[in-house]
Amino acid sequence: MTTDGLSGFPLDWARELVTVALREDLGPDGLDVTTLATIPADQVRTAEIVARAPGVVAGVPAIGLVLAAVAEKLGRETPSVEVVNDDGTRLDRGDVIARLTGTTQVILVAERTILNILSRLSGVATHTRRWADALEGTSTMVLDTRKTTPGMRWLEKYAVRCGGGTNKRMGLYDVAMIKDNHKLAAGSVAAAYALVRERFPDVDVQVEVTTPAEAREAYDAGARFIMCDNMSVEVLRETVDLLRAAGQPVEIEATGGLTVEAVADFAATGVDFVSVGGLTHSSPIVDIALDLTD
Repeated sequence: MTTDGLSGFPLDWARELVTVALREDLGPDGLDVTTLATIPADQVRTAEIVARAPGVVAGVPAIGLVLAAVAEKLGRETPSVEVVNDDGTRLDRGDVIARLTGTTQVILVAERTILNILSRLSGVATHTRRWADALEGTSTMVLDTRKTTPGMRWLEKYAVRCGGGTNKRMGLYDVAMIKDNHKLAAGSVAAAYALVRERFPDVDVQVEVTTPAEAREAYDAGARFIMCDNMSVEVLRETVDLLRAAGQPVEIEATGGLTVEAVADFAATGVDFVSVGGLTHSSPIVDIALDLTD
């Protein structure tokens, strides 16, 4: 996977997304019929990408990718991009994210694809920032999940990082996660853990549990990353205390049914992580617009 070395922006996935987004927007003949009819081919203008609502910006590197792809389609030079507020920056309404200067046709054809990507990723970053702020002053970090938009996982997980969150596993391939169906199919927590360890000895293993007793069973089987699912604060605290007293270092995550208003109470139990699927599956977009300025 190619990334922007400075920020970790997933360039390969972003290019694929841009290709698909432009294909669905421009149709089989690659046309923006309104722009091509109303804008002279040689017109050059400046435009600003502006936040219409407060939030945390994410996805700025995609601006140049979209402009380059459109410029290639139209046989024009790629407009320049002046970044005013880079990824991870908190924005107020009216803040300029970037200024674009170049062929008006390229800018307007690229407009919606740029804004769709920025608005979506900035929404994820903004939502994540709320959780990170709620956990400030604790040692607990907020994690994302695999509940992502198909084709956008690497980008959405990048946006989580822009908002102050931490990525969990990227997919089914890099971390084994033993959940209820795996335990049921294998016969027990211990059996499932042993089978994963036997088949994939070098892969990290995480085990989901729902009771203190099951947490102890997972620990005794060898698990050192334990996910406590849908526990109350009281039961979670009991489980954390049990695992911390067991002897070996163990990472503990609270998951399921958490709210940003109550997350500090869960963090106070001593968990290392809280995981929140809503960071990616339920984040509203940030309203972002593009305005020609001259």
